Amino acid sequence: MKNLSLIAYLDLKESLRAKWFLVYSLVFGGMIALFFIAGVTQSQVMGFSGLSRLLLMYIQVTIVILPIFILITTVRSISGDRDTHILEYMLSFPISLKQYYWGKILGRFITVFLPVFFAMVIAIVYGAAIGATIPWDIFFLYTGLLFSLSSAFLGIAFFISSFVKTSEVALGISFFIWIFLLAFIDIALISLMMQNRFSEGFIISIALLNPMEIFRVAAISLFDPELTVMGPVAYYILDTLKQTTFVLFSILYPLVLGLVFAFLGYAIFSKKDLV
Repeated sequence: MKNLSLIAYLDLKESLRAKWFLVYSLVFGGMIALFFIAGVTQSQVMGFSGLSRLLLMYIQVTIVILPIFILITTVRSISGDRDTHILEYMLSFPISLKQYYWGKILGRFITVFLPVFFAMVIAIVYGAAIGATIPWDIFFLYTGLLFSLSSAFLGIAFFISSFVKTSEVALGISFFIWIFLLAFIDIALISLMMQNRFSEGFIISIALLNPMEIFRVAAISLFDPELTVMGPVAYYILDTLKQTTFVLFSILYPLVLGLVFAFLGYAIFSKKDLV
């Protein structure tokens, strides 16, 4: 346990010194500041106002930015150490493969999750200072959603990093996965639905396997329980699952998905040639 925490601390310290972490923190912190400067909390759209609207805008932007930031900054975690021979140096110490692998995951999770979380905390603190109503239920649910989404893509990133040989290949694979989940899967499913090759229920079920998709649907459902802004998709979801059940699923599914990919990555990492 001591070695695992030491590896996590070293990875955390290395990340804090890296320029990507500064950019990463400024992006999410800057978004919150920009929303306040733009007067988002003083406006009202579709019944959403105050901090509720700010958090809604923040979470919609996060859906796009957070996965790619996690992938491109984490996918080189192990492959980068292998390229620079740091992995060989670290394993020369009395540290097991399990301690190294899970220590890297723990340290990297802290660096990718805390800036996103603290940006929301800043919004809550500033909102309380100006006398705005604090939507605590939405804040805690969004925290859970961000936690699970971060876990999912962190697990995917370490899975990729465990078997690729170079950082360039790892970056290429991670970018393709992000594009596929963000756009291609929706375009392909809509095309299949329009051509009536499969039933709508089957196509929507496939779409909900995408962690980014269920994150988006769950985030919208917190403000719009009837999911009226999503059109026909809403009817299938509401007929299949209750809103509370779906939100719980949207938190647990990405979390489990991330753990599965993390364990698969460890299985590959512990059996293949490390250097």
